[in-house]
Amino acid sequence: MLRLLAFLGIAAALAACDTPTAQAPGTAGAQQAATTPDALRTSQAAAAAFSAVQARLEPVAERECRQRTSGVNCDFRIAVDTRPDQPANAFQTLDNGRPLIVFTVALIEQARNEDEIAFVMGHEAAHHIEGHLARQQQNAVTGAVIFAGLATLTGADTGAVQNAQRLGATVGARTYSKDFELEADRLGTIITDKAGYDPLRGSQFFNRIPDPGNRFLGTHPPNAQRLEVVRQTASQL
Repeated sequence: MLRLLAFLGIAAALAACDTPTAQAPGTAGAQQAATTPDALRTSQAAAAAFSAVQARLEPVAERECRQRTSGVNCDFRIAVDTRPDQPANAFQTLDNGRPLIVFTVALIEQARNEDEIAFVMGHEAAHHIEGHLARQQQNAVTGAVIFAGLATLTGADTGAVQNAQRLGATVGARTYSKDFELEADRLGTIITDKAGYDPLRGSQFFNRIPDPGNRFLGTHPPNAQRLEVVRQTASQL
């Protein structure tokens, strides 16, 4: 069980949120940025935009966290994964109980404006405020126990039970993953707006990334559904 919990902890941190992009950073990305009027044209401009967004949005996210939760660590730490081989991505995890939001350099450089960076940052902060990591891990544990129990009842050997446990953990962790993403989109829209950024403009990156569709046990909902959630939430602000 300890091995399972350790695995689930890592899986939850990595699966909290993924921001796939249509192309990897490089020459093609630079050409795309050069033809986009509001693109962050250089690495220096992207870094400056990220720092500006962090300074404005982090205190807003922490205030929203304190207002919506009780007994939760709201001292966000926002970091950049500077490894050049990492794809465009952002995720939320915990560092000794402290909420940690990580951006890769590729994601920052592919953002077209500060609003997009702010929306992603607000979305990731929302995952922590909504308690998604803990809920995801609990769902994974429940799925692992159920699948292992069913395998045991059928007389499966130890290896088969362990395989069933791993499968159950995966199914359990993904059961409400799409709902978690939409919840984070809603609250992320609010945080982005309160920080003085435009969530509608910020969410336009959904139009540039591959659409995951509505796959069974998929981790993310369709892009159109996410855009609609942002629009509906923003219209009420």
